[in-house]
This record gives sequence, structure tokens and C-alpha cells, in this order.
Amino acid sequence: MGYMSAPLYNAQILRLATSIPHQTRLPKPQASISKRSPICGSRVTVDVVMDGEGRIADLGQEVRACALGQASAALMGEHAIGRSAAELADARDALTAFLAGDRDDPGGWPGLELFVPALPHKARHPSIRLAFEAVAEAAAQALRPTSA
Repeated sequence: MGYMSAPLYNAQILRLATSIPHQTRLPKPQASISKRSPICGSRVTVDVVMDGEGRIADLGQEVRACALGQASAALMGEHAIGRSAAELADARDALTAFLAGDRDDPGGWPGLELFVPALPHKARHPSIRLAFEAVAEAAAQALRPTSA
């Protein structure tokens, strides 16, 4: 029950919100995905370029979100390069299950335990998930064969 009293916006969340990496859209992405939270209007767009081994080689993102969405995009951006589509899907699914109360931890992605204070705030969960949903979908789309 300790997380109920923890502040929703702590110093670490606010620091991350102001230090989002890869905040430049890519000129020639293999895939671009935009995700929006209808609850708060937060929007995240992620561009990816994959390498020959199916891992993210380059990443760009445009983040127009609340501090929680910005912090989540920062954590995603710090660790997405070199990750496979499967790893990104696993991170998205673990975060989603954690926020929904279906698992006790947010998985192996660094830093996501930061969102423990947000657990009781269901309206904030979509914004926290946006960057992870967008990057997982973009990576999967970039790996699909194109019908030229």
C-alpha cells in the first residue's frame, strides 16, 4: 500500500520529462507510428530504421504529452536502440500488464518501476503506454515485407 501515498510527479519523472532522447524525426524512416491518448490528448510519434538483424538502428520521436508520457518516452528512447521487435513488444506488454495490475513488476526495461505511483491513477495509464506502443508497432511494421 506504500505507493498510494507516493507523489505522482516526482523529481525523477520531471527530470526525464525534460531529457527525452532522439527528439528529431527521421528523414527516411522504415516505419512511423503515431499514438494518441483520447483521455488527455497526449500524442507520441515514433520513427524507426531497423538494421539487417531486425533491431532498431535509428530512432526518432515527437512527444506532445504530459510529464508522465514524456518520462515514459524518455525511458523508451534511452534503451530502444539495438532492441528487436520482439523485445519491444515484450516491454510494451509487460508495462501494460503492470499498469493493469496483472503483474507485480513492469518487466526488464530499465526505469519503468518509476511508474509505481501512477498505478492507482488509471486515467494516466494510456499516456504512459504511448511511446512503448508506438515503438513496438513501428518496429513490427518496419520488418514486414513491402508489397512494391
